[in-house]
Amino acid sequence: MRKPLAEFIGTFTLVLFGCGAAVIAGGDIGLTGISFAFGLALIGMAYGIGSVSGCHINPAVTLGVVASGRMSVAEAVPYIIAQVAGGIAGALVLMIIASGKADYTVAANGLGQNGWGAGYLGEYTMTAAFVFEVVATFLFLVVILGATGAGAPSAMAGLAIGLALVVIHLVGINVTGVSVNPARSIGPALFVGGTAIAQLWLFIVAPIIGAIAAGILFRSGLLDAE
Repeated sequence: MRKPLAEFIGTFTLVLFGCGAAVIAGGDIGLTGISFAFGLALIGMAYGIGSVSGCHINPAVTLGVVASGRMSVAEAVPYIIAQVAGGIAGALVLMIIASGKADYTVAANGLGQNGWGAGYLGEYTMTAAFVFEVVATFLFLVVILGATGAGAPSAMAGLAIGLALVVIHLVGINVTGVSVNPARSIGPALFVGGTAIAQLWLFIVAPIIGAIAAGILFRSGLLDAE
């Protein structure tokens, strides 16, 4: 249970502090601050639980690792269950905290849920959202698999991965709010409902496609260290 517990805690932290930065502090820290909140939460967890579970805290990452040949499907299943549960728990705690402000409502203020189209941030199209999530997750996995591969300086992996997540958010918040992580999307969507649930499929399918593509690339040996 050590590894699933670590993944639960890590994903819980990412959602609580990443989405929490958007919901509670977004007006003060802006898109740059929110971007760093996600990245710094990941960096902290990478060094906190990385030695226990590898700090995937993301079902797409876990599936990318499986596709790369570094993990079995049987090992991945408890990771993914724990990650989704952690994302849901993080969103629940965020909702409880945010609801302590008199003028907060889930319907009006949300929980940092992902989306696209009319009324959502930059109002980008579904096609733009899908392409961004596939490409961003692919590149995110390239960083993760490369930074944790043989010969890479392991002490720097958490920093490299966290900073990659920061730049992904800097570019993509206005497009989709940035998922690249189905568990991060599932948690808030379940409590917000409506459009967030209707659009959730994209934030499950697109990151998985991007992650598996990166995993296959590494498994082929084209990018993996010799």
